[in-house]
Amino acid sequence: MPRLMITLAGLACSAMLASSAQAQSTASLSGGPANFFERLFGGLASPAARQVVIWRGTQQPGTIVISTSQRRLYYVLGQGQAIQYGIGVGRPGFAWAGTKTVSMKREWPDWSPPAAMLQRRPDLPRFMKGGLGNPLGARALYLGSSMYRIHGSNEPETIGYAVSSGCIRMTNADVVDLYNRTRVGTRVVVLR
Repeated sequence: MPRLMITLAGLACSAMLASSAQAQSTASLSGGPANFFERLFGGLASPAARQVVIWRGTQQPGTIVISTSQRRLYYVLGQGQAIQYGIGVGRPGFAWAGTKTVSMKREWPDWSPPAAMLQRRPDLPRFMKGGLGNPLGARALYLGSSMYRIHGSNEPETIGYAVSSGCIRMTNADVVDLYNRTRVGTRVVVLR
């Protein structure tokens, strides 16, 4: 009888923890910044819902791991958990892999297309001030001295697809969440 009561108590605690984690995940998706961005940009805040998932990797808490094949970004929390975000990645010929660090963070960043992009797309402006129409969106995390960034997008419908010139795109709501969790010097591992 005592063994049965301990088992039932354990199951009840597990259910409560799962319910609490689900509530926290849902609250962060439906409250605060997500609602703000839904109103600001229209449509859903995230076509691939941000959620806490089981993490079996060996990376230290605070590390960002990007799986371009899964089109997911993971922010490692530790204790076997990570936050999973949907992302857009580099189109064929623009995918890359490697390890970088966040060298700079910017809110509503300005955008100057790299020379190689201007050669492909001479119609692009040479400079765009940060703001609602800027393709870098609400936040940007610059990756080392490379031309790559993790940034927001004013085209949330591209999340889940390989469409960029190598940068990692997120919805504006998700990039704000990641930006607030990340510091300069954060390790970023990009896997194919």
